[in-house]
Amino acid sequence: MTEVVVVGGGPAGSTAAALLAKNGVSVMLLERETFPRYHIGESITYSCRGVLDYVGALEKIEARGYTRKTGVLLRWGQELDWAIDWTAQFGPDVRSWQVDRSDFDKVLLDHAADCGAEIVQQAQVKRVVFEDGRAVGVQWSGPGDSEPKITTADVVIDASGRAGLISAQHFRDRRATEIFRNVAIWGYWDGGELLPDSPAGAINVISSPEGWYWVIPLSGDRFSVGFVTHKSVFTERRKDYASLDDMLAALVQESPTVRDAMAGGKVRPGARVEQDFSYAADSFCGPGHFLVGDAACFLDPLLSTGVHLAVYSGLLSAASVLSIQNGDVSEAEAYAFYESRYRNAYERLFTLVAGFYQKHAGKDRYFELAKALTRDHKELDGGADLAFGEITSGITDLREAKDDTGLGDRPIRESVEQAAARRSKVQDLLSATEQAQQRAEAGLPNTGGDRGRSRVQIDADDLYDAASGLHLVMEPRLGIQRVAVPSVS
Repeated sequence: MTEVVVVGGGPAGSTAAALLAKNGVSVMLLERETFPRYHIGESITYSCRGVLDYVGALEKIEARGYTRKTGVLLRWGQELDWAIDWTAQFGPDVRSWQVDRSDFDKVLLDHAADCGAEIVQQAQVKRVVFEDGRAVGVQWSGPGDSEPKITTADVVIDASGRAGLISAQHFRDRRATEIFRNVAIWGYWDGGELLPDSPAGAINVISSPEGWYWVIPLSGDRFSVGFVTHKSVFTERRKDYASLDDMLAALVQESPTVRDAMAGGKVRPGARVEQDFSYAADSFCGPGHFLVGDAACFLDPLLSTGVHLAVYSGLLSAASVLSIQNGDVSEAEAYAFYESRYRNAYERLFTLVAGFYQKHAGKDRYFELAKALTRDHKELDGGADLAFGEITSGITDLREAKDDTGLGDRPIRESVEQAAARRSKVQDLLSATEQAQQRAEAGLPNTGGDRGRSRVQIDADDLYDAASGLHLVMEPRLGIQRVAVPSVS
């Protein structure tokens, strides 16, 4: 029997542990804290609903009474308000939640235990143990242990988040991006309102000259309100305020939109702050190990994709482990599949967010960029906003990971030439939006996310795997399968 140690009990680790345990794998999950514990990242994409339904946790989540989220409304740059309504685009069942992460994460961790995973909280993992370049276990101590011990495993799944046991501490191959070096400050209000024409339970995203705000409607008429700006702006402005509460209150007052939305509410004391520096490890997996969620990569929270990347990578890692165990594919093939699918998801979202920070480009340009980042197919021909809605709901990643036939007459794989052409189109769109912003902001200081911008580089195979011929399967059992790919005539 395969034995797996999962380090970290957030959504990525809990998803992987639950799926593996359900499929007969011996799983030990080590979590350093005691749940429930506070965490930011409250706005959830639709894709998470699909994965959690597959995991078997959907009824438990639905029973918690979270605000139902059906999309996003943006007041961005010079645009009038524009809404992405998932239910209008894709149907009434395409919805998710605005959650209390301390509660949401505990539900998922408890569900992993219900599926058969052994959960150890207050577990301090010192390091992942490697032998001859392969992960073979972890050194850790639990409550009451006087000395650390080593638990061996066939596979280690690193879900340690920003601590990054493997990427940041062992290999030290985590690369911070220069494009997004931001800081978020946020707090909570009792009472408030969303912008008119917001989809039901939508997150509101509002730009400003120095960054952007979020307004999230939580259950019980509570709102999460935050502001994201470049670290240099935050550092300079922080000097003017005696406390974080004072700073957040002043920032809310600076935005007429956010000020009016919160006018009927009462702020709770206790503003919080956190760096939102985006990064990615050089490798997301290797012999005996997988990096999931924030342990592999982290992206600016503009499009609320953090939990999507977490549960998506948890699903992919579990499928990869099971396929190795069942002999469906070789280890090398499973690693290549995981690396390409998870990195593709991150790169696509990274590119879309980078384009979005060019605030004066306009929604038509964002929609065009989104479509360039999505395989063309007939379902997206009905409206320019569909690709944007599909990517930001998380549907694109799940669809493409499972795509074994291609859509319409397109094969699953793109040639290197086709991928290069797609890369060129994306680069042209990013360049055009950057130039448009430079013209619009001539003589004005750069906004937060644009400071020190370097050109986004996308290699030919970054967005789509052009060679593996492998795809995700979820029925009759979770795994990876090889497909016969039609030749390109």
